[in-house]
Amino acid sequence: MIEAVGVVKRFGPRTILRGIDLKVETGETLVIIGGSGCGKSTFLKCVIGLHAPSAGRVVVDGLDVTKLRTESEIADYRRRFGYLFQEGALFDSMTVADNITFGLKYLTDVPKAEYRKIASDSLALVGLKDVEDFKPSELSGGMKKRVALARAIAARPEYILYDEPTTGLDPIMSDVINDLILDLQKQLKVTAIVVTHDMKSAYKVGTRIAMFHEGRALMTGTPEEFRTTDNPFVRQFVDGLSQGPIKMKLKDFEADEAHAAPPAKGAR
Repeated sequence: MIEAVGVVKRFGPRTILRGIDLKVETGETLVIIGGSGCGKSTFLKCVIGLHAPSAGRVVVDGLDVTKLRTESEIADYRRRFGYLFQEGALFDSMTVADNITFGLKYLTDVPKAEYRKIASDSLALVGLKDVEDFKPSELSGGMKKRVALARAIAARPEYILYDEPTTGLDPIMSDVINDLILDLQKQLKVTAIVVTHDMKSAYKVGTRIAMFHEGRALMTGTPEEFRTTDNPFVRQFVDGLSQGPIKMKLKDFEADEAHAAPPAKGAR
């Protein structure tokens, strides 16, 4: 249903994606893991058309997304997607109901008279009720995440892209969100891509998992294959180890102090 072929994405001199080849089958949930800055969120934005690949192509259900040119073509394409942003991205000045139905007036022909019911129905699917008139500031972090998820499904999309759905949540609420992802996949029959650092979430919701490293898909396989792999890069990430082939660039404060310029004369 979704296929990336040699996807490259550059921002000026920086190359974020270095040739991603990846397939997402109809009805499955593909989880993308990997360290910060490896291109996971950038890849999602290439899939939905927020970024145009610098090279390669994205094909969704036979449609080459990289060939869409007009605003009308792009809008028609995006109607098929729900997108859960990393921090929820709710509008503080709007009520919950207005947040959920925000995209309907731009992406659908649904009459405005039906907005309230759609908001309530979408909230029910994520386990919330009687919060339509609240503002985001009146909600807990977990409730905000669920409202953002209700917005992502309001237009009943064919595909849902989840960008760090459990970030900032406690372990119990994270598992609630994981259960919602599984429930929505069953109820709405959607195809989904989930970006996460949370291996517990990855193992629970993923049909398959792909690990990105330095802009490439290092490994793709089932959760069980990731649990048992002897690939040292994957092993280090899934086990959460500081030692291994993946090197973190840490600031050397002692070296900085040793090379610091002496204070100017008269300085206190």
